[in-house]
Amino acid sequence: MDEISWREDSRDHRARWRSESGAPPPRRVVIADDETRAADAYRLACEGTALLWRGDFQNARQLLTAMARRIDRPPRRRKRKLPEPSQVQAFHLHRQARAQRARTLAMLLIPFDSGHVIPLRRAPAVQDACTEAYGPGDQPYVTSLRELLGLIGAHEWREKGVPISALGGDRIHPHYGVFSPVRGEYVDLVAEAPLPPTKTAFDIGTGTGVLAAVLARRGVERVVATDLDPRALSCARENINRLDVAEQVEVVQADLFPSGRADLIVCNPPWVPAKPSSPLEHAVYDPGGRMLRGFLGGLADHLEPDGEGWLILSDLAEHLGLRTRADLRTMIESSALQVVGKLDTKPVHPRAADPDDPLYAARSAETTSLWRLRRTPPASSDDLTSP
Repeated sequence: MDEISWREDSRDHRARWRSESGAPPPRRVVIADDETRAADAYRLACEGTALLWRGDFQNARQLLTAMARRIDRPPRRRKRKLPEPSQVQAFHLHRQARAQRARTLAMLLIPFDSGHVIPLRRAPAVQDACTEAYGPGDQPYVTSLRELLGLIGAHEWREKGVPISALGGDRIHPHYGVFSPVRGEYVDLVAEAPLPPTKTAFDIGTGTGVLAAVLARRGVERVVATDLDPRALSCARENINRLDVAEQVEVVQADLFPSGRADLIVCNPPWVPAKPSSPLEHAVYDPGGRMLRGFLGGLADHLEPDGEGWLILSDLAEHLGLRTRADLRTMIESSALQVVGKLDTKPVHPRAADPDDPLYAARSAETTSLWRLRRTPPASSDDLTSP
């Protein structure tokens, strides 16, 4: 268990340190309160000194906003114009800037008493949000205000849910750390693709369980939904029960495929082959394309002879220069698979229409596709005979 230490009122103090992103506890900690100026807080945070808040909670939120404004100020224009970075350079620079922003803002810390109680003036009751993410709060701890606000936002999404048009407007309720299906284009592709004769389907990496629910609503008799993450498994089971498809859908813990074969196997792997920096980013970033390669490499062995695999994948990585279409085609063909169809759709999200976004060129060109795959037929004797 990591601990954070600081000096206050001429005494040394220690407490448990919590960070869902795995960030280590800050080495230098000073006390901050309502008299702390935003400029001073920002300078200390940039230097790697954390600020443990002892003032009004709402003032801490305002201070965090003021620090973020300083980070997000447009850079001064250079007199000498530098060459425009390539897409892959722009991607890495963007991720570095976002990581630095996150580290800086994470330097504003909030104390907790046992039971997930914040001992500050005007502090909200956050017991439910913290329990969902951390479990029981049996001892005092310290975490960043930025992380706490993320927990609160996740709790609100979990309570409210995300309406899914492919489920007739019924809602999916994402848990903390489980990717929310707010970008519904991939769900719509699974709802609209021509369904082959299917009694059994696998949903690989089910997350919230949304695709398994869509398949069940489309009439598939048995759906096995897999995931490795305990949070995702709990989330999927809750949603499957809430949507009243539990008799058709079984949620199991597995690394990619369950045992047996299926008529249809669906997978929406992370679409960017890069290292995630937080639990939630595992739904977007996949180091080395591990899940994509694992799904394609094992698909043929888990399909029924006339079965079909559906790979739902954004081509953002191709526009960023992180993977080529030829790379994807090679992975498919080397896995004894062939493409029998493809459905495309354009994602709709604000950054794709924002020319000031550093990745605008790639985002505006992005397409999400459902690749329909089948096992490559074995070579016939005629194919093996020379003319």
